[in-house]
Amino acid sequence: MHIVERARAFVQSLRALAERSAWEWRRCPRCGATLTCKNGSYRRHPWFLEGRREVRVQRHWCHGCRRSYSERSALLVRGSWYAREVHRCAIDHWQHLGSSARRTAEVLRSWLGRQERWQLWRPLAEPPAERARCHLSASTVQRWLDRAGRAAERTVAGQLAGLASSGQLATDGLWARLRGGATRVVLLLVDGVSGLVWPPVVVADEATAPRWGRLFARARAAGLDPETLCGVTGDGARGLGAYLTQALEWVNYQRCVFHLWRTLSGELAAAARAAAAGLAGEAAEQARRQARRALVGLLHGVLDAASAAAARAALATLAAHPCGAALARAVEEHLEAALVHLKRYNRGLLRVAPEWCWRDFRLRLSHGRNHGSDPRLERAALVWAIYRNFTPAQERYERKRHYRHPGQCPLTVAGVPPGTSSYLDALAV
Repeated sequence: MHIVERARAFVQSLRALAERSAWEWRRCPRCGATLTCKNGSYRRHPWFLEGRREVRVQRHWCHGCRRSYSERSALLVRGSWYAREVHRCAIDHWQHLGSSARRTAEVLRSWLGRQERWQLWRPLAEPPAERARCHLSASTVQRWLDRAGRAAERTVAGQLAGLASSGQLATDGLWARLRGGATRVVLLLVDGVSGLVWPPVVVADEATAPRWGRLFARARAAGLDPETLCGVTGDGARGLGAYLTQALEWVNYQRCVFHLWRTLSGELAAAARAAAAGLAGEAAEQARRQARRALVGLLHGVLDAASAAAARAALATLAAHPCGAALARAVEEHLEAALVHLKRYNRGLLRVAPEWCWRDFRLRLSHGRNHGSDPRLERAALVWAIYRNFTPAQERYERKRHYRHPGQCPLTVAGVPPGTSSYLDALAV
């Protein structure tokens, strides 16, 4: 059962719970007997989004197992002072708006209890009495988030089983500093065509093959078939290249062009300085600018070539430039890895690492790095991955950003549209 089916099953279970009749509640949930009778009731006062409400809960007594049981409501969460809608709103506020747990609790307190910031929004409103105030805390919100993360961990096995994969993947890592100064990296695996995010992992570093092996092993557990892989785009991490050589030797490794530009920036600056040798002042600065502009254009001709032959010709032109010999030698070391996407076997392979995927993860003030331990950071990353797979890209284009599949989420592009189901349903919140 993949993640969309689990989300639909959860919604169906809530609907079935809400539609249970009085006769169905007479059946004991433990022994299944119907020889029961009403056994009084009690009242609860949970918080809903519109405020606190009194709810009457009917109890029953089973003569078969000699035990009592209570009717349940789809609107409530057992053992919680807050309704299901408050739980879902808190998690969505933290995840979608990128807020902190403290600010999420503050906004919800203000909304539920008509207090604190509510007085800023409505200056003529009367403040609530002390007994009517809401006391939702950041630690409670953090517990809800951690519970959602544990639910995400349980969905890893078979999470994306049966979904179409292009075989052209891309990887990237996000470094995070945890409590006590420890550094960890979140490793990500993305389908280059549909944008589907496979469950990420948190490791100590990205320099060894076993770290990347754990990422691909988790993707395999989630439903990825390694035999369908054709190419992987990466930022040049040594561990990724070593793992592909050891375990996936048939997979081509595309070097991220953006990271190649960063790698070549030192050689490019040295070549520009060499063009200004013997000059001073404004003349030296102008010579550096002209040389840099010319070398950048020649580099674009190599890295953005439409074919391998065109790239070789552009590399020869770069080597013939008075200041481009050293830069051409540096480019030649990575040329084959930079042109993997031109092969017929790797049509659809991305030229750059999917760093844009971290855009949503880093929205909050701490850039998604305010987790005190490895497990909590990994659980937050798993929740974010499910959120991203369910969330559609915006339909309109921005001035500098264009979306490959506007109005569609990665699950829809992969052939399994979630419909009205959301990532909160997949997490069983």
